[in-house]
Amino acid sequence: MKLTKKSHACIRLDKDGRTLVIDPGGFSEQDAAIGADAILVTHEHPDHFDEGRLRAALEANPAAEIWTLRSVAEQITAAFPGRVHTVGHGDTFTAAGFDVQVHGELHAVIHPDIPRITNVGYLIDGGRVFHPGDALTVPDQPVETLMLPVMAPWNKIAEVIEYVREVKPQRAYDVHDALLTDLARPIYDRQIGALGGTDHLRLAPGGTADL
Repeated sequence: MKLTKKSHACIRLDKDGRTLVIDPGGFSEQDAAIGADAILVTHEHPDHFDEGRLRAALEANPAAEIWTLRSVAEQITAAFPGRVHTVGHGDTFTAAGFDVQVHGELHAVIHPDIPRITNVGYLIDGGRVFHPGDALTVPDQPVETLMLPVMAPWNKIAEVIEYVREVKPQRAYDVHDALLTDLARPIYDRQIGALGGTDHLRLAPGGTADL
């Protein structure tokens, strides 16, 4: 399996000639989802869900399909009947040859005065990759590669470190990093790397790794 990092929270996974894209949102490249056979969306916030990017991908590939939670599906299912699937915590399915398990139900707390929305994470191929979206969800099985939401308005570095410790992945790659400046990155690299208890890695947008 090949992992390609796109900007912010978006990743592409390639296996056996097929492509799965997760969270091609408004902070990601315009063509982040083009070429996808399947797309997963964790929640409705615009940095994870961009209708234009999804429409472009589904129009480019008439066989492409989307799996997402109800709040997103309701916004796009009419335009692509039969190609948008609604999922929730505990569901399992196969998308573009990838086995997917759905974990989690709620977005992390941004502020007590802001209502929490739904958010799901996706565990790929029995734990080879886990993308939690905007939550610190801990799956009920081992994770090889954790896509780590490293910097967001809803988290702090102590929570990020504790999350890595709790999941105990073999490695953690940064995502949700568009707001993290180059000036701050060495601080995050040093502290998460020293305290997280696993290999802490990051890829520039467009960078790849074999998993």
